[in-house]
Amino acid sequence: MTPGIRTYHDVDEIPSGLPDQIAAQDGRVRARLAAVGSVVGIMSGKGGVGKSLIAALLATALARRGDRVGLIDADLNGPSAARLLGVEPGSLAEGSDGLQPPVSPAGVRLMSMALLLEPGRALDWREPADAGFVWRGAQERGALREFISDVAWGTLDVLLVDLPPGAQRLAELHGLVPELAGAVAVTIPSPASRDSVARSLDLARARGLRLPGIVENMSGVHCDDCGAVSPLHAGNAGEDLARRFEAPLLARVPFDRRLGAAADAGRLDAWWAEAGPAAAAVERVADALRALPAGDGG
Repeated sequence: MTPGIRTYHDVDEIPSGLPDQIAAQDGRVRARLAAVGSVVGIMSGKGGVGKSLIAALLATALARRGDRVGLIDADLNGPSAARLLGVEPGSLAEGSDGLQPPVSPAGVRLMSMALLLEPGRALDWREPADAGFVWRGAQERGALREFISDVAWGTLDVLLVDLPPGAQRLAELHGLVPELAGAVAVTIPSPASRDSVARSLDLARARGLRLPGIVENMSGVHCDDCGAVSPLHAGNAGEDLARRFEAPLLARVPFDRRLGAAADAGRLDAWWAEAGPAAAAVERVADALRALPAGDGG
């Protein structure tokens, strides 16, 4: 394998044993998830809304309460969870039961493509030149399957899956995990974000997925001196989406300047020491996730 390149299927045609290999992996997925209380997707319709930060914050909030939490960073081309959670590259180890997920300072078990790549190296796939798009999609689905089946997650109360922007990966996650407990949608207030998230929620509804609720991120800027929250983006996407899809608006998370510094330093766990309105909003979403029943595929 070329250093810095993770290749899942280095072949030019489908090998005869591939269906059996996939069936075996699906069996391992079911075995891994037998010890997981619930699997919840964290999705958005577009990039730049802070979805991965919200996912990392939720995982940290739940772990701080004593829950056993895992987080899959399923954004293969732009993984950020390891940095956000303070997990060092090279900390992924192989054990007798599979890959051992590193644990963040707050206690979150993590799997991310960033743990398989050399720092600063981009993800690349080996694929036939005339069918790259088709193969890349299949390889990415295979990677998500392996992130569940080949990792020794152990017993978890909740496994969060930070999905890349768009609707397709949600459908693929649901295909792998029919008992998915639901998907939380992250938006910012703007109409553009509202419209892109609506398309993802349309797919979720069409598949019969439970929608635990909407999180409106960067809903305003909190003034530390006066306590007021001033608008940061025009629009009211959170309420609009909640009304359209009959799902609760779980929280509006205001911008917190201290959060940016904590995220850059990989110390989200320490951010709660000076908890403010943003932390309280994240805690409300964590409350909602803890109240979710195990998924039943609908």
